[in-house]
Amino acid sequence: MCIFCDIIDGKIPSTKVYENDKVLCIRDINPVAPTHVLVLPKKHFDDIIDCSKSEDGAVYLDAVSKAVAEVAKIDGLDKGFRVINNCGEDGGQTVMHLHFHVIGGLKLTEKII
Repeated sequence: MCIFCDIIDGKIPSTKVYENDKVLCIRDINPVAPTHVLVLPKKHFDDIIDCSKSEDGAVYLDAVSKAVAEVAKIDGLDKGFRVINNCGEDGGQTVMHLHFHVIGGLKLTEKII
């Protein structure tokens, strides 16, 4: 089992921002901005490619999209924010459970790397 699955199952504590039946949104333990929230599908997918191969992948991606909007609302990110998904080791993915970073709370530049 992966660390994000353990967080979703409540085996590892986290700071919850938002939750529904498909996703859990938690504060990142090493934030890069005032708002740095991880949006985790509750069903395990290794990455976005794995999710795209699943019959219910679109349902989870829709839930992620709606959860991102909820996080933005909760954290008052009305002036903007960034959503990042790392896919695979070369893409910077360190936990092999599909997740999205919602980053905001400050003026971000166009440069992301």
